[in-house]
Amino acid sequence: MNEIKIDLSELNPQDFFGGQNSNIAKLRTFYPKIKIVARGNTLKAYGEEDSLKDFNKRVDMLIAHYGKYNVLNDEIIERIVMSGTGTHGDFNGGTETQILHGVGGKVIKAKTYNQKRLVEAVFNNDMVFAVGPAGTGKTYTGVALAVKALKEKQVKRIILTRPAVEAGENLGFLPGDLNEKLDPYMQPLYDALRDMIPGEKLKSYIEKGTIQIAPLAFMRGRTLDDAFVILDEAQNTTHAQMKMFLTRMGKNAKFLLTGDPGQIDLPRRMISGLKESLLILKNTEGIEIIFLDDKDVIRHPLVKKVIEAYKTIEHDN
Repeated sequence: MNEIKIDLSELNPQDFFGGQNSNIAKLRTFYPKIKIVARGNTLKAYGEEDSLKDFNKRVDMLIAHYGKYNVLNDEIIERIVMSGTGTHGDFNGGTETQILHGVGGKVIKAKTYNQKRLVEAVFNNDMVFAVGPAGTGKTYTGVALAVKALKEKQVKRIILTRPAVEAGENLGFLPGDLNEKLDPYMQPLYDALRDMIPGEKLKSYIEKGTIQIAPLAFMRGRTLDDAFVILDEAQNTTHAQMKMFLTRMGKNAKFLLTGDPGQIDLPRRMISGLKESLLILKNTEGIEIIFLDDKDVIRHPLVKKVIEAYKTIEHDN
């Protein structure tokens, strides 16, 4: 009896197999002459050579589908096994720009004009600044672009960083060791990643260092090659921190810096590294600056009204 072995370690095997191996049970209905065994990170099959060749081909297609869309169910398995097609096509949704499929097949899109400009800017440049108020999708869109680059093997790792300046709080008063203190501060980055990468796979990426989330100080002395690097909350960098970060760029790297100049948490009279860099680098070839505004806010509708109200007060002052 012939045997094939298919390695699924690059996926989340439990999701691929389905709850109580439901996806494997569905596969067995189409291949009654093949013995299919799902165990750990491996799928094994035993049977006639011709049947195994067809089975292997279809499973490769299922793997490709799951890798792109992060979802697998009876309907998809039936379509792929019966017709050899499994993609849904691109969910462009009118004027929205699809970036990738997240957890459970969720479509992650650039939904506004400036978000789409941001996608194009990152595609065409190795260093991009995304500047705008809270809720405009700067970080979320950036993380989606980073995950897309990793999945398509354009980069080998994702590095997400923030300057450890707290919004009116002091890390020293928080309980726990350094990691426990920093985890809440890095939470927005984790939240975005959890939307886009299944839990076990994300955990594996972080454990292996494929995805790194760390405060800006940890970037000192490093050369960041083959990486998609996002500096979030860049308005809270100092002159020295910003210069240090910008000079970490290595070969085949993408740098995205996001920030809101209206929410600076630095001590008074200290110049924001983001504001300074926007002036210094505004005419530098290969660097693009995208400004987002309240029209790009995609949170609760009240967020737009809050931004507008504060803008009026700040303008009057």
